[in-house]
Amino acid sequence: MPAKKSKKKKKSTKTASNVLRFLRSERGQFLMGVCVIFIALFMFIGMISFFFTGAADQSKVANKYFLDLIIHKQDISNWTGVGGAFIAEALINKYCGVFSLVIPVFIGMIGVRLIGIKTISVIRAFILCSFILIWGSIFSSFILTKVFPDSHIIWGGSHGSILEQLLETALGGIGVSLIIILLLVVFVIITKQTSVGFFKNLFPGSNGIPKSDAINEDDFEDEEAEEDNEIIEKNSVLNKIFNWFRRKKKEEDVSEDNLEEDNLLPINNDLQRELSSPVYTPPAQNKPILNRQSRSIDVEDDFEVVIPQEEAYQEKRNIISPIRPILPREEREELTASDVEEMEDYDPTKDLSNFHFPSSDLLKVYDNTGKGVDMAEQKANKDKIINTLRNYGIEITSIKATVGPTITLYEIVPQAGVRISKIRNLEDDIALSLSALGIRIIAPMPGKGTIGIEVPNKDPQIVSMQSVIASKRFQECNYDLPVALGKTITNEIFMFDLCKMPHLLVAGATGQGKSVGLNAIITSLLYKKHPAEMKMVLVDPKMVEFNIYSTIEKHYLAKLPDAEKAIITDVSKVTQTLNSLTKEMDDRYELLMAASVRTIKEYNEKFRKRRLSPLKGHRFLPYIVVIIDEFGDLIMTAGKEIEMPIARIAQKARAVGMHMIIATQRPTTNIITGTIKANFPARMAFRVTSQIDSRTILDMSGANQLIGRGDMLFSQGSDLVRIQCAFVDTPEVEEITQYIGKQQGYANAFELPEFVGDGGGDDKTGSVDLSDKDPLFEEAARLIVVHQQGSTSLIQRKFSIGYNRAGRLMDQLEAAGIVGGTQGSKPREVLIMDEYSLEQKLSSI
Repeated sequence: MPAKKSKKKKKSTKTASNVLRFLRSERGQFLMGVCVIFIALFMFIGMISFFFTGAADQSKVANKYFLDLIIHKQDISNWTGVGGAFIAEALINKYCGVFSLVIPVFIGMIGVRLIGIKTISVIRAFILCSFILIWGSIFSSFILTKVFPDSHIIWGGSHGSILEQLLETALGGIGVSLIIILLLVVFVIITKQTSVGFFKNLFPGSNGIPKSDAINEDDFEDEEAEEDNEIIEKNSVLNKIFNWFRRKKKEEDVSEDNLEEDNLLPINNDLQRELSSPVYTPPAQNKPILNRQSRSIDVEDDFEVVIPQEEAYQEKRNIISPIRPILPREEREELTASDVEEMEDYDPTKDLSNFHFPSSDLLKVYDNTGKGVDMAEQKANKDKIINTLRNYGIEITSIKATVGPTITLYEIVPQAGVRISKIRNLEDDIALSLSALGIRIIAPMPGKGTIGIEVPNKDPQIVSMQSVIASKRFQECNYDLPVALGKTITNEIFMFDLCKMPHLLVAGATGQGKSVGLNAIITSLLYKKHPAEMKMVLVDPKMVEFNIYSTIEKHYLAKLPDAEKAIITDVSKVTQTLNSLTKEMDDRYELLMAASVRTIKEYNEKFRKRRLSPLKGHRFLPYIVVIIDEFGDLIMTAGKEIEMPIARIAQKARAVGMHMIIATQRPTTNIITGTIKANFPARMAFRVTSQIDSRTILDMSGANQLIGRGDMLFSQGSDLVRIQCAFVDTPEVEEITQYIGKQQGYANAFELPEFVGDGGGDDKTGSVDLSDKDPLFEEAARLIVVHQQGSTSLIQRKFSIGYNRAGRLMDQLEAAGIVGGTQGSKPREVLIMDEYSLEQKLSSI
């Protein structure tokens, strides 16, 4: 029994957490906002109806409970039934009178804020509505009751009647009138700063300038200004007040519209803030602000421990692309050049205008609060390093420690005359004295006059993908293809633009975090790029690594026409896909040449500005990211057939927006050849087993000294950065892909163009000899006509034949007039419409 109770309790807790997560999400807030707006609308209609039907309903509703009215089924005339009549009677007659109409208005404003439309702030609206209720109840009870004495409406409500009677008894009718006018004037002056000039203009001899505006040091003579400045400098309070007036003068000169949007009571709040500051310091002009989030803890005079602080996180807001009208084709063909200039820019996201980017709530948050910096560990490591160096006759002048999530960097400055190579040779001795898994010595540190010793922490922290995705740096970056890998030793988010790489080579032994690193790269792209702007080609010979991304096939993935799966797991299909990518690359270069541009960015910008016509074959070009896992297995299976198209893409495809990421667990020279290395300048190395493998992937040692579990080195050119890769687990990736997959996608995955190899091509169809037809010619013709889709992949899949034979069949069908010519990435046009016409065609051949 206790076990069942605990299971029920866990289930209820999980349900409650799911409900809270839903309510905190954008969709939940939008739903609550809609409900609140409908409630406010119901109340407002009921109160409006009260003015017309309240006399008939008053005897039935007054002094009765809501349930009694429902049980006895009273005949109510109010437009909103018993509920509206009951609410109107309570709010208008029993409380604040006719000005109670602001209550549903205030509730409606809250609903509008919940659905994401920014209006006046809730606090400002609450203060305004509260003043209107109190002032309006007194005004209505004093004025409207005398104007309409026989009405069924208590114009000021019970609240206004009581206050008005007390004020009239104490001050008389004239006093109440003055109080009402005074409150209105005070309210206008507080809420609208420019009202001061309006009221001053009512008096003769006034220039209508507020007092705060009249203070301007340019109006004083030089001698008087100097005297005033001396008085102000001697008195800190006057200094603060004078500075406040000058600042308010600049703000009020901007525009009258901005002044109306200021917060309530701006004078009191700003002045109080100025006076509460201990000492006024004039702001520096054009002085850069340095945001260095780190603090130092002095352990000893010669040892400093720097603990970098994490960046402030912010939630990524879902972006809904605007829906833009699309003109019919007939109208577009008739547009002139001047009409095109007046049209709106082309929006590639219009097909999925309601697409929502995933939220960082889908990622797991790891608690690292208990894993703080162990100062005893840092001091002990410092002493061991100093003693080890001293045993070999090396003295240092200073030592500094920078604590990261998994690695601590100790920077030492040796005394003059000490050879750097002597310290570098002591790597194993220092590792032995520290009892560490492995250390790495950087001698010297690039750009610094120090020598770095990287030592693993005994209690490493987990760098979550959520902390990286939700960081301000990632959210505000404007990279074309942003990739966030993790955090550096100084706890900074490490990001790069894949377009600037332009290709990436990933290597690491089994179980060292290589697959997690690839998932982190894909996750970064999914969080920043719209499906219309990026497509991915995923090659997974292991069949299990990328299968989780099949859910987003119709959003982000690209494949060959009529291919069964978008995730390429068959090695024989990889060659076809890579050759298809080379054809796509050539087609894109032809489009760039026709558009007289050099890069895909310039081309898409022209296309957005409608300077390129789709009628001439131009189209919006999304980025294509090719990710290949277990590249070594492909090389062993296909060899040159794989390496040559990859080398072509790596050499040329950067300008047309095609980028490759290749991963392998065996970075040997026969896998990562010189051709591959020459075209992949960016390298990402996890822990490898030998120094030879490290030199193969990085051209230097270091990857063999990593500690595993996401510890990696990133190299681009001569720069080498140590990073703790962000951890993203399979359930997190699954939630992201399901969130995207449930949204509306395209009809099919992005289709790559068909590639016809040695077995066919447009230049060889004219020499096809139909007297030597393939045995499957007639069956293939019937298949094409039945499906009305001319595709080489369809023939290959249905008849289980090779790509070359299927290409020859397609050439013969084209020569026979059954299908048309190639149309880029689109399937061929079928020229025969039914089987009867096909039989006549076959009999005539």
